[in-house]
Amino acid sequence: MLAALLALPVGARGAAAQADTIGPPRALFTYRDLVLAGGVAAATLIARPFDERFAARLQDSSTQANRKLQNLATFVREVATPGSYVIGASMYAAGRLSHDDHLADLGLHGTEALVVGELVGGVIKGTTGRQRPSVNPPDPYSYGLFRGFLRGDRYRSFPSGHTTSAFAAAAAVSSETSRWWPSSRWLIGPMLFTGAALTGVSRMYNNRHWASDVLVGAGIGTFAGLKVVRYQHSHPGNRVDRWLLAGSLVPGPDGGHVLRWSITPAPAALTPTTRRR
Repeated sequence: MLAALLALPVGARGAAAQADTIGPPRALFTYRDLVLAGGVAAATLIARPFDERFAARLQDSSTQANRKLQNLATFVREVATPGSYVIGASMYAAGRLSHDDHLADLGLHGTEALVVGELVGGVIKGTTGRQRPSVNPPDPYSYGLFRGFLRGDRYRSFPSGHTTSAFAAAAAVSSETSRWWPSSRWLIGPMLFTGAALTGVSRMYNNRHWASDVLVGAGIGTFAGLKVVRYQHSHPGNRVDRWLLAGSLVPGPDGGHVLRWSITPAPAALTPTTRRR
């Protein structure tokens, strides 16, 4: 899992590190990543023996009959997917139209984190082929190599995709905002991660995932969000940012405005030498 996640940003780094950076790049991975990975692994191993017990409790008739819980589960699930994509794209578009670089960064990098997290999670889902708790008889120890690719959605439980998306968005947004609004990290971060955790619980409540699926999804999403933001800001001239953050709203020939895109670097990504030219 970690190898697949780490390979995505590192692969591009070697070929373009000299061309797309301003100054020496920051280290993409630190000791804190090992701490986070170890914590997720430990929590998953502790929770796995209780997967069946958690599922049975959440599927109790009295719990399932609670309309407030049902509505909350539906709401947080839809906010995670597809809501995160809609929010990210809207923030990016609004930032480009209003020339607000912070807002555009937030939308673009948050959406990139969602894509990276879901790609990694999707590969793991198909490869491990874990049976969902909704399949009868329920068996949290039922895995099958590549079964998720061969036998469809019923065997794509591990990890939770909605949880991955929710935590990727939470990690990316909290990381971005803490860069230009440091005092917000104690407000925005807890709010976003609480919402992401509710998304994971909702997937268990809907009998779509085991507890260990949710924990691993949370880990993958958090890594995706943090690493995408860190990589993009340590490589400010990378191709994705040059292409997608270089748009501008300019006067049109008919008196209106036109959104014009350019494959040349955006002003924020240019080096001092390039600006003088």
